Amino acid sequence: MKLKRKSLQALALGTVMTLVTVGCTSTPQAETSSTSSASSTPATPKKAVTLKIEQFDRGKSFPPGMAVNDQAGTRYAQKNFGDPNNIKLEYVPVPRSQEVEKLNVLMASSDAPDIIFTYDEALAHKYMEQGGLMDLTSLIEQYGPNIKSYLGEALPYGQWENKQLAIPSKRAFTGITSYMIRKDWLDKLKLPVPQTTQETYETLKAFRDNQPGGQGTIPLGLALYPDEYIPLVMALIKDPTEEQYYTGMQRLGLQEFPILMDGHKDVIRTLNQWYHEGLISPDFGLDKDQKMRKQGVSTGKIGLYSEQAAQSYEDPEGGQAVTLAKNVPGGFVVPANPFTNDKGRRVKELNPPTGMYIMVPKTSKAAAEAVQYLNWLAQMPVMLYYTFNGSEGKAYEMKDGVPVKIKQELSPEETIVNSSDILIVTNGLDFGQQQSNVKSLGASYAPNLVEHAMKAFEYSLTDAKTVHYFPKPIAAETKYAQILKGKYEELLVKSMLAKPADFDKTYDDMLKQYMASGGADVQKERVAAYAAMKK
Repeated sequence: MKLKRKSLQALALGTVMTLVTVGCTSTPQAETSSTSSASSTPATPKKAVTLKIEQFDRGKSFPPGMAVNDQAGTRYAQKNFGDPNNIKLEYVPVPRSQEVEKLNVLMASSDAPDIIFTYDEALAHKYMEQGGLMDLTSLIEQYGPNIKSYLGEALPYGQWENKQLAIPSKRAFTGITSYMIRKDWLDKLKLPVPQTTQETYETLKAFRDNQPGGQGTIPLGLALYPDEYIPLVMALIKDPTEEQYYTGMQRLGLQEFPILMDGHKDVIRTLNQWYHEGLISPDFGLDKDQKMRKQGVSTGKIGLYSEQAAQSYEDPEGGQAVTLAKNVPGGFVVPANPFTNDKGRRVKELNPPTGMYIMVPKTSKAAAEAVQYLNWLAQMPVMLYYTFNGSEGKAYEMKDGVPVKIKQELSPEETIVNSSDILIVTNGLDFGQQQSNVKSLGASYAPNLVEHAMKAFEYSLTDAKTVHYFPKPIAAETKYAQILKGKYEELLVKSMLAKPADFDKTYDDMLKQYMASGGADVQKERVAAYAAMKK
């Protein structure tokens, strides 16, 4: 669920969606709320205004006469928002795989759309620091009542020096990581689902010794991918104090790396041991895109692995449990909570209550219209319409306070494509409390998988800690993020692969290189920022 962090990066937005937390038991038709209240919208301009809006291009093919920026979703916005306000909406495609590079070019050439967005926090902070963004504080006060009421607690994450330079989207479900284990292997070996790190270690050895997946069985699947190695390190590290969590972590792009937390070296030593005992994917250091690890799960070779919440139970296109069952008769994975730290806790990270950062470049001539558009998006009828590709009674129905999709036959011309890339103010389904949010997420899975998905969501929240943010971002993290991420991964791989007798020297040398590459600057700045914050 890159639930990136990713995360769950657009979690379940294809089937469920974020609701305004007030009055979620009854929903007016989207067509009756084409604009916000009069007090929240500028007067209709005498001359038409063009509002340019970034839109991710994910490489999807379209029928003739349609495109990513000209399809049912964009036409709906033009009809229900643009036309009534005399605003022409122009969606600007940006390749998803190149969005950072493309945005940098557009910003540098002063040709960026009026609304831009990114999941990359470091990129957003760079634009803030360089003064390239519009201060939206007064515009939100004037035109953004829905933005204020819906996004609420997320808004401070878009502030820089008391200015609202970004509007963070709201992430309703903040869980990230769950573990999956082969239940059929456990049954075959007459073993229970492990509950502690020691039990898990013994289970991994049993997988290695008995090869229940045949020759080449991999007890613990691992890729050199932050979503996999960071949760593993965080699960095994010493239980941190608040000060350790603020000053021992370093935020490098989308994630926090626990490199300076107490016990980090001991964790890597343990992983070195497990690697040399044949418990971890032998080629994990080469698997930077998770392809090898995911293939290992789908072909029945991996016993235990981590993922974003309940990804394994998603549709056949993305769900490895479905693919595994097709490839291996009887093969099935169930959620596990397998690792405990020195205090017996199952520590994981939570996402902040934000998703992407939505911004208006300083060069924009349509900042008021940009806020008006975002305010239009941030209302329940519009959000539900985009989520379910239609209105209540036709596209979805309310059951026990949760919107449930109604199957409907739609032509390509009627289908809203990549709705989450248009509905940028929200990420997930929010009923005001986590328990209800999880319930709604479970409704999007196949009936025989709902129970397992719900358990995965529950485990992702167990003993979980929210990533901490300073009132002002750490400048050194923005400056050194990419090089330090590379240095950390180099430390991880070389230290785990080193001969046990060479571990200390290898680790210490790599840590020294990390600190000299900017890590020391980040540490110094975070220590000072924590001290200032405590005052």
